[in-house]
Amino acid sequence: MIRYWIEKTIVNGRKDRLKGERALGKALWSPQKDKRGADIYKNMREVENGDVVIHLRDNSTISGVSIVKSSAVESHGISGTDWDGPAYLIELEKYLPLKPEIPRSAILNIKNRLILDEINSQSEVFYNNKLELRQGAYLTPCPIRLVTLINKAYSELSNSNLPHVNISDLENIETYKIEIFDKGYLLKIMRESGLFYSDNLIARFTASLLTKPFVLLTGLSGSGKTKLAQAFVQWICRDNSQYCIVPVGADWTNREPLLGYPNALKPEEYVKPDSGVLDLILRANHQPDLPHFLILDEMNLSHVERYFADFLSAMESKEDIPLYAEGTVENGVPSKLKIPSNLFIIGTVNIDETTNMFSPKVLDRANTIEFRVTSDEMRHFLDNINDINMDALAGKGAGMANSFLEMAGSKTFATTDVADINATLVQFFGELKKTGAEFGYRSATEILRLIHQLTLLDNTLTTNQKIDIAIIQKLLPKLHGSRRKLVSVLETLGSFCVTDKLKIIDVFGKDEFDFEGHPDVIYRLSLEKIARMHKGAIDNGFASFAEA
Repeated sequence: MIRYWIEKTIVNGRKDRLKGERALGKALWSPQKDKRGADIYKNMREVENGDVVIHLRDNSTISGVSIVKSSAVESHGISGTDWDGPAYLIELEKYLPLKPEIPRSAILNIKNRLILDEINSQSEVFYNNKLELRQGAYLTPCPIRLVTLINKAYSELSNSNLPHVNISDLENIETYKIEIFDKGYLLKIMRESGLFYSDNLIARFTASLLTKPFVLLTGLSGSGKTKLAQAFVQWICRDNSQYCIVPVGADWTNREPLLGYPNALKPEEYVKPDSGVLDLILRANHQPDLPHFLILDEMNLSHVERYFADFLSAMESKEDIPLYAEGTVENGVPSKLKIPSNLFIIGTVNIDETTNMFSPKVLDRANTIEFRVTSDEMRHFLDNINDINMDALAGKGAGMANSFLEMAGSKTFATTDVADINATLVQFFGELKKTGAEFGYRSATEILRLIHQLTLLDNTLTTNQKIDIAIIQKLLPKLHGSRRKLVSVLETLGSFCVTDKLKIIDVFGKDEFDFEGHPDVIYRLSLEKIARMHKGAIDNGFASFAEA
């Protein structure tokens, strides 16, 4: 198969490139080494007779295409210039100028972003991850997918194909469209794949990720926590290099399973973890325009603070995580690791005798979403059991990734019904303080951001419904304690969730209370949870937000 190359060269103001044996389209030529002695022109030695060269002129336009006549020979640069010294020279022939020339912006643009990033991750190319031209990249390979993009751009300008390009070599590629993030489309694709989650749950999950890149999914084992996380990342990611699913081990006592460690026997070597987490974080740093996801399955099989403390600290401080003493390691791992804003962490949690409880420090930094299965949901599942086709999700939402990151970067607070929201938060703060479960400034800020994101994602939600979601995800998870400590507080919190027409004791005293349809219930999700905790405290003498 023909090999394709891109020459990135300056022509204007250079006599050697305007005419003569080294003019554009007549030859490729370069020094053999740069001024530091680095072998940055090594690709010249790889070029062979019959290869095709696409010429990027003056960093602005693709101006022509030529064919390689001979492989590189050793030559000499131009005396009296910066290029004086040993050089490589490759003869070209059959140069054909493009009419019109292709603007660089027709290739390196946001429309092509995802496929350009994919090409960049698999091959050396003439641009970087910011879609800017790489310094020092005089001659670089042009993979078939990149040739296809360039040919597509030329075809749109001229209604013809690039000269000298073997059309049968080109791929039938479909560039990703950049679209506004739409949870409705996510829900549609999930259902087509055989997954059925409620619209409310999807709104809560996506809004939580957009508010803070750390979400905990807790609740009934086998209720779809891990499957939801997996489905979302497969839907929004272009490929599996953007996410990592890691089962947490019960023997994790430090950060090594996530971040690796310096080799004590070989000080110049840093041992990366088998989990792939370190590589994922490094990729996220190098691809800031793509979301990356770390899913920690069964996150509380080990004490979270033991292996996750560095992450918890970095989330708030924005400081880098030190990995080793600078200057001691030589195998490409940086001495400090930045946790970038495009890294999202999702933890799944089960509660039984083999797991550990979360501390307030962890819960305070996350949005906690509890999974429950109702009788109607179980009935619907049993009536519609189908095989789940996870492949049907792959990359379907990749065009919305940029919009997702823009929304996640917004620090806007709730702007409507602020007075009602603030009054409710102050009311709950006073009662939670009695048990030591009050919230701080960080949680208050994140609640307002969560409500704002919910407004953007679902304009059908009422203010009370959004407050209800904020209460159950940010205020109630830290509640735990004995019957004596909790019962009176839970009764007061419950009374905040209903109107004056309904006595809270009537709610707690009924096993089959209609939380969904009762007209005097203000915060349905929160009241149902508080009622279960109250019953647990009465029956067992102890209650916690986390339930088996």
